[in-house]
Amino acid sequence: MLQRHIRARARTRAGAVGAALAATAALLVAGLSGSASAGTTPGGASGGAPPAADALRTDAAPPALLKSMERDLGLDRQQAERRLANEAEAGATAGRLRAALGSDFAGAWVAGAESGTLRVATTDARDVPVIEARGAEATVVRHSLTELDAAKARLDRAAAGRDTTDAPVRYVDIRTNQVVVQAARPSAARALLSAAGIGTSLARVEKSAEQPRPFHDLRGGEAYYINDSGRCSIGFPVTKGAQTGYATAGHCGRTGNSTSGHNRVAQGTFQGSTFPGRDMAWVATNSNWTATPYVKGAGGQNVQVTGSTQAPVGSSVCRSGSTTGWHCGVIQQLNTSVTYPEGTVSGVTRTSVCAEPGDSGGSYISGSQAQGVTSGGSGDCSSGGTTYFQPINPLLQNYGLTLKTAGGNEEPPGEEPGGTWAIGSVYQAGDTVTYGGATYRCLQGHQARTGWEPPNVPALWQRV
Repeated sequence: MLQRHIRARARTRAGAVGAALAATAALLVAGLSGSASAGTTPGGASGGAPPAADALRTDAAPPALLKSMERDLGLDRQQAERRLANEAEAGATAGRLRAALGSDFAGAWVAGAESGTLRVATTDARDVPVIEARGAEATVVRHSLTELDAAKARLDRAAAGRDTTDAPVRYVDIRTNQVVVQAARPSAARALLSAAGIGTSLARVEKSAEQPRPFHDLRGGEAYYINDSGRCSIGFPVTKGAQTGYATAGHCGRTGNSTSGHNRVAQGTFQGSTFPGRDMAWVATNSNWTATPYVKGAGGQNVQVTGSTQAPVGSSVCRSGSTTGWHCGVIQQLNTSVTYPEGTVSGVTRTSVCAEPGDSGGSYISGSQAQGVTSGGSGDCSSGGTTYFQPINPLLQNYGLTLKTAGGNEEPPGEEPGGTWAIGSVYQAGDTVTYGGATYRCLQGHQARTGWEPPNVPALWQRV
């Protein structure tokens, strides 16, 4: 009986893999993957600009952003341009593979100076042909991403009732297929893992002297002052109905605190603030301030924001702040928990970008896609450091905000074809919507905007 069940499961699995391969082949033939260079992009065929790069406007990256990527990542101009295009395509490919692999999926990341390699992890070796058919490299691992995220959640629950200042950083490392606890005292990390019931096969301890802290002390990255004293940085201009304002870090101010701009002119009031737990807030500004779809880049140049599609692990990311200006690095881990002196913040993204006091709340952007607002970190921009940002999409969703973007009208189009998809809604990978009588699955987290209707952006939506 058991043998018959196993054979039946294998036949079912083989059929599913075959269907996925057929769907993958159809996508490739339909031209939904492409190349940013003479070679091949992650998951793409050669020839033409990748549709994901086109849809996500990697061509909107200004010279100042590319120049900073060259400086901080050791690239030349063409490499920087190819890297942004490859990362856009990799995100779309990873989203399709996540949907195809289901519970086997164990994470995806980009590698190489130009992010020319997409690696996708799975718990089942039979998924390898599906992954390779999309042009990605396959890695077979022991634990699924669902299992790792569940272990991280247990770890966070165990940490909630403990002093974790000696084990301040916890994250899922998809590259090594483990949950990582960074600690000044490894014994503190081991005690935390024991309290969470997590064994050594699922987690590892890294000794680290890192002691993260919030960076205390309308264009993204510009300074603002709280109650005429402390200084932080604007994240991204937003709207809420007819009200304009900006997203920033929760530790910068509490609900009701007043703000003044970089020029010390009266500006607005904190409408909502969460810290610790999360590190998110938004400020409503008065009529003297106008929201723009820009972040302050190197030399004060405008960096255009065209959306909020989440970049994969390994992607390049740049930060704007009122203390240290414009710096770039890479996304190291998603879904990180970090303990500051004030308490623990979860769901932040860990990066190699430097920052200093006063940069808090400032913008993180990949190409032209908003990523999040500066939370805290360690080190500085002289010796280097590690920083964490609060992802922008959960912030927008939490407060019902709409990101101010360029190249599109935030107002709904004149004629709606019907369905559950809606402009301004925040969608996560795996969400399903209806539009024009068809059903679509979200491939990459983003906030919906005009021009990004599901049939128009295969980088973000897959018809099911």
